[in-house]
Amino acid sequence: MIGTNSKRPPRVKEQRSFADALATASTPARRPVETSWDDPPKSELDGLGSRARPSGAIVPKRNPLPHNGASKRTGTRPVKVLLADDHPVVRRGLSALLAADNGFRVVGEAADGAETLRLVDELKPEIVVLDISMPEYNGLDVTRKLRRESPDVKVVVLTMHFAEEVARECLRAGARAYVLKSDADEDLLEAVRAVRDDRPFFTPRIKDMFYLGPRSCAPGAPRDAQGEIPIERLTQREQEIVKMLCEGLSNKEVASQVGISTRTVESHRNNIMHKLQIGAFSDLVRYAVRHKVVSA
Repeated sequence: MIGTNSKRPPRVKEQRSFADALATASTPARRPVETSWDDPPKSELDGLGSRARPSGAIVPKRNPLPHNGASKRTGTRPVKVLLADDHPVVRRGLSALLAADNGFRVVGEAADGAETLRLVDELKPEIVVLDISMPEYNGLDVTRKLRRESPDVKVVVLTMHFAEEVARECLRAGARAYVLKSDADEDLLEAVRAVRDDRPFFTPRIKDMFYLGPRSCAPGAPRDAQGEIPIERLTQREQEIVKMLCEGLSNKEVASQVGISTRTVESHRNNIMHKLQIGAFSDLVRYAVRHKVVSA
């Protein structure tokens, strides 16, 4: 008789977008109960120790851990993450995003800088995802204090500020990653995975700004009567994207209307700001108003 294979393929968790997570995060957030992942019950250890080893069995020797900064994690327990943002709905959305990866566990949530510092001391998280703009202590002050008092805690800055100087200040304060809230659904998991593995992470738009600089045009680029680079320097497609972005459409909405990917929209946006020697999106909006690309 021919048997049937009863094995079922493993379930794969579906990764949700930040917007979807926020839309479904309607229940009040509750702080999970802290459990001891590192200390198994004594009865379990006794049971392991009482098992007889066959006579003559060879006991394998463990290789010493490398001393080159490599992670000592075994991968048997999730990384503990603390979320810090003064908006509850944002914290619930971030928690839902991180739930897509079993390698992370949200152990607590903080609504201001003082609570963040208290929970770091109480819950001992390995990663803190925090906003810059928070009451009590802002994100930069918290990051500096953690660097001095809890240097093993890795900070991921999640912010709405798209500015090179703000990103550089966060790095000087001790942050390991810088993610824009507008890119959280695509970049947050990648960022926490990177810092878990002792790698830095930057939102692609910020990384491009670091490498190319906001003043990447040639000094001799032609300028108009106001001393600005004329809008005609942009292609027709770039002008179209400027108009939609400055009218308030998100990268995903622009991508849907134009028929391109979100990453391509981000690439266009970077190129536009480099061409026009503009370092912040708010400056791009003002430029678009002055050049009558959009109405004030």
